[in-house]
Amino acid sequence: MEAYRHILLIKPSSLGDIVHAMPTCAAIRRAYPKAQLTWLVKREWAGIVERIDGVDRVWQVESTLTGWLSQVSLLRAEQFDLVVDLQGLFRSAAIGSLSGAPLRVGFANGREGSPWFYSRRVPVPQLEMHAVDRYLLVAEAVGAAKASEPEFHFRIPKTDHDDVDRLLSRCGVAPGMGWVAMNVSARWQTKRWPAESFAEVADRLQQEESRTVVMVGGPDERADVAAVIAMMKIPAVDLTGATTVGLLPALLSKASMLITNDSGPMHIAAAVGTPVVALFGPTSAVRTGPYGVGHTVLSGKVPCSPCFSRACHNTVPLECLRLVSPQQVLAAVRAQQSQKAVSR
Repeated sequence: MEAYRHILLIKPSSLGDIVHAMPTCAAIRRAYPKAQLTWLVKREWAGIVERIDGVDRVWQVESTLTGWLSQVSLLRAEQFDLVVDLQGLFRSAAIGSLSGAPLRVGFANGREGSPWFYSRRVPVPQLEMHAVDRYLLVAEAVGAAKASEPEFHFRIPKTDHDDVDRLLSRCGVAPGMGWVAMNVSARWQTKRWPAESFAEVADRLQQEESRTVVMVGGPDERADVAAVIAMMKIPAVDLTGATTVGLLPALLSKASMLITNDSGPMHIAAAVGTPVVALFGPTSAVRTGPYGVGHTVLSGKVPCSPCFSRACHNTVPLECLRLVSPQQVLAAVRAQQSQKAVSR
């Protein structure tokens, strides 16, 4: 087996996709423990990659074409001997080729002509497989052993836990106190469960079960969270925009559960072992659901789902999500609580 010494892994975005790539990173690290493994990522997500175990160096790029092109000469100077492109788009494949690495590996069905840039193309046997398992095909193609169980390992520094504990304490959530995280936004409008449904679930958790609900999300999701809180009888703790993306693993590891749309935080919660109740509409849980056991996915059964569309064309707008009732979500939450109590 070739002993690669300098490996470039290209997975620039987005948050959930980066988490999906973690087991591939771990498998390559296991196969080549002496290699330097560099992960190329967009600057906005660098904080997450910095906390992924097995990554030696985080190579940040700006999102613009100019930002990518400015890195070409610097990447060539590194003399990578293996490039693994998990993004599968023209820009990621081209930058891998321009790096000058002799072996460039990516998916045979990559988009935007990306396979033309690869020196080794990895076939994908079926579309209906989880992204985690699909990415692992590339790890196997470069000599990594097939993992019995995909590994998600964050190296979370103590300072992250301390920062999160201080933040929660300031909001009245003491260390060791059980709380439920709620992520009410998503990048696509079509992925968002109705605000009024989130509000009802949050209220009932706080009223009937004395469970503190903590809203999580990025700065650009404040309006979505505010809309939910405005409908609530008992305001939730609002941490929207209060943490960096790098603090999410520490934050979500402390939650007893996450109730969420299909989103990046959903995958981080699953990766750190926090149970998830996820609402799915236009996307496929088979391909991108919360990975592993102990999670629940709820979705309304309509013929057009999954449509993978950012615009709903159904006669009943967002029917796939609206068919999921707050009562179903609460039942899933209680079932997970019971399961957790039994497993202990």
